[in-house]
Amino acid sequence: QVQLVESGGGLVQPGGSLRLSCSCSGFTLGYYAIGWFRQAPGKGREGVSCIQTTDGKTVYAKSVKGRFTISKDNTKNTVYLQMNSLEPEDTGVYYCATEGLYCSGVGGAWGQGTLVTVST
Repeated sequence: QVQLVESGGGLVQPGGSLRLSCSCSGFTLGYYAIGWFRQAPGKGREGVSCIQTTDGKTVYAKSVKGRFTISKDNTKNTVYLQMNSLEPEDTGVYYCATEGLYCSGVGGAWGQGTLVTVST
């Protein structure tokens, strides 16, 4: 069955970096866009970034553009989110999800999430 598993979260100081991984199984990565979403404490879930695995097109939220980079490795069926210059406002649970063929901002199948905490 379709399964997405996030990893790589943790505690990091402001200005630090983390790389999240989204390991996908049960479907062919090349036929889906994969998005990263996050949910901060007490707030709703928001889209962070997305990659269309058909053509490599990437999309970023304004708040992370220039700091985060999304990439994919089709051979490993894995999507990554490199997060640099992290800020306390980046704290939250990060989820990856399928978005159909194109980046739409609407998740289909979801992972369980990985917690990122940016704090001193």
